[in-house]
Amino acid sequence: MSETVGHKPAIPVDDLAAVQRLSAAYSQLKESIGRVIVGQDDVVEQVLIAVFCRGHALLVGVPGLAKTLLVSTLAQALKLGFKRVQFTPDLMPSDITGTDVLEEDRTTGKRVFRFVHGPLFTNLLLADEINRTPPKTQAALLEAMQERQVTAGETMYKLPDPFFVLATQNPVEQEGTYPLPEAQLDRFLFMIRVGYPTAAEELEIMKRISGAWQSEVVPLLTGDDILGLQQVVRRVPAADHVFLYARDLVRLTRPDDPQAPAFIKEWVQWGAGPRAGIGLMLAAKARAILRGRYHATTGDVRALAGPVLRHRLVANFNAEASGVSTDDIVRKLLETVTPAVEDPLS
Repeated sequence: MSETVGHKPAIPVDDLAAVQRLSAAYSQLKESIGRVIVGQDDVVEQVLIAVFCRGHALLVGVPGLAKTLLVSTLAQALKLGFKRVQFTPDLMPSDITGTDVLEEDRTTGKRVFRFVHGPLFTNLLLADEINRTPPKTQAALLEAMQERQVTAGETMYKLPDPFFVLATQNPVEQEGTYPLPEAQLDRFLFMIRVGYPTAAEELEIMKRISGAWQSEVVPLLTGDDILGLQQVVRRVPAADHVFLYARDLVRLTRPDDPQAPAFIKEWVQWGAGPRAGIGLMLAAKARAILRGRYHATTGDVRALAGPVLRHRLVANFNAEASGVSTDDIVRKLLETVTPAVEDPLS
């Protein structure tokens, strides 16, 4: 499946210190967040990877799993501006983007319009239960997520940098909800599954919350630090066989591809687009340096294929009738597709 294999040059010497700093900061961030959030190590790692890739993430889990608390804790640890919007059926686009208001200039007596910024104008936006608001309001986020700007009338307003959308979604209560369209799902780098805690973690949660436990989150990075580290992530090298493996995984999710496996043709209506391959490689690079390595591997790609691909595949009726989820399809794809060069597990 893969073509010729080559290797990229080593990471520039100037970036080594930045990689070491990011790896150390990651350990400190996990420890700081762990003082508030019990367990959920994979979720914390994936959210941080999304941040350092300049991407957005959709957290899916039942109520009570500390999704909102995780996002607010992350904002404190990264010293970022933070705003939360509770999405409801009556929420209007201007409620999140902002709107023009008519004011009287007391010095001239003239009436002028002034744009009042909405909650989108922050560094970290928590879009809580994003599927509970109509498509018109969901779509108001599209320009912000892609171009990081808001257009009101004839004026374009730049959003602060860095800017991230971390959205939550309840997979259980679907009555009266508005599923996100595929075009908007594709804007999220990750769909992160937030599962139940283990028995030991749940016991620790009960002891903490029912007692007098308190913890203060210490800011470890600033917005400027994050912007610099985002550039370092893009400069992390990866061998050609890693790119080819990521490409093959994405292309083979498309049922109209001649080389697509039989189960893809049987279960998938639409496969992942080019954004999936871009996101997969960026995420693999970020995962590598968060773990103190200076190059991305096929192991990094494999580890993040689930959160990158699960929301970009559209399962057909055959899959739904057989009880096959997109997670099942991605797992089977990883068992089927092997890289040209098998990197050590990472």
